[in-house]
Amino acid sequence: MKDDELVSLLFARDQQALAELKTKYGAYCYTVACNILRSREDAEECISDALLAVWKSIPPARPENLQMYLANIVRNTAISRWRKDHADKRGSGHIELLLEELSDAAAGDKSIEGLDDVLSLRESFNGFLRSLPKEQRCIFLLRYWYMLTVPEIAQRLGIGESKVKVTLHRTRAKLKKHLKERDNYE
Repeated sequence: MKDDELVSLLFARDQQALAELKTKYGAYCYTVACNILRSREDAEECISDALLAVWKSIPPARPENLQMYLANIVRNTAISRWRKDHADKRGSGHIELLLEELSDAAAGDKSIEGLDDVLSLRESFNGFLRSLPKEQRCIFLLRYWYMLTVPEIAQRLGIGESKVKVTLHRTRAKLKKHLKERDNYE
């Protein structure tokens, strides 16, 4: 079933849309959630919560890219779940490390959460990603979107862990520079 048909079913409040969403994107969403939560049961629960969130948000939302819309909800749900489950163990897991790495790159006078101009930030960030060479962009996204570990990235791409670490370090530095330049031009 095509995405526009799925969105139409959601607008019609047809519950079959949720089953179709799970059939079409369930494996992808499971991968996103499991990379964050590292638990099959938690990932499955997260997907159920995300499907409910999609049901509640469409309508009125009409996403341009249903797969990314769903993946974003799954990812945010999984991160929230992870934070809740690890509230007393701050800094002990890979998610906190990832968030710290990115917040260090984005550090400045403004925080990402405090920016009023979220759309401009998104456009700037997407422009930054497009400017990266393919391998560098792939490594960055595998780490910070799909939340894979350095060894997992190295294995998936058939490169050494040290290359992954150096690439991530350099990309974060480029991102920091990019965001500082962006702030100076606004």
